[in-house]
Amino acid sequence: MTRAVRGWRDRFLPCLLAFLLLAMPVLAVQPDEMLADPVLEARARAISKDIRCPVCQGESIDDSNAPISRSLRLLIRERLVAGDTDAAVVEYLVDRFGEFVLFNPRATGSGLVLWLAAPAMLIAGVGVAAVAFRRRRAVVERDLTTEERARLDDLLKG
Repeated sequence: MTRAVRGWRDRFLPCLLAFLLLAMPVLAVQPDEMLADPVLEARARAISKDIRCPVCQGESIDDSNAPISRSLRLLIRERLVAGDTDAAVVEYLVDRFGEFVLFNPRATGSGLVLWLAAPAMLIAGVGVAAVAFRRRRAVVERDLTTEERARLDDLLKG
């Protein structure tokens, strides 16, 4: 290998390694929060991934470093150690903070609006586009002369 290629490689690889290490997700769960029982810890992590941080809003409490997220992670672990089911822990958090803390809102009550809004908007958008297309086509066809209409028909037939 030439000296230039080797020099480039020697500089590039450490930079690439550093970039990859920085790009890896950093989980906010601290070692002192983790439970000794691996089954309970796995359940706590699964619940934490589906709970939204009340401060960060775009992160789960599993990923957030906010103090409230740490408190919620500890609360989840306390409830699991006390014998609560996963559903009971989630219900406890929803009762305390509202449906907002769920990344996947339930399809009941006000959450039903969220679930139905996207399909309703899609249907409305398709309807508006169809009406606009028909109106535009009617205007184009109405303004054509007989000769232009015959030429258009010939073009469309191929």
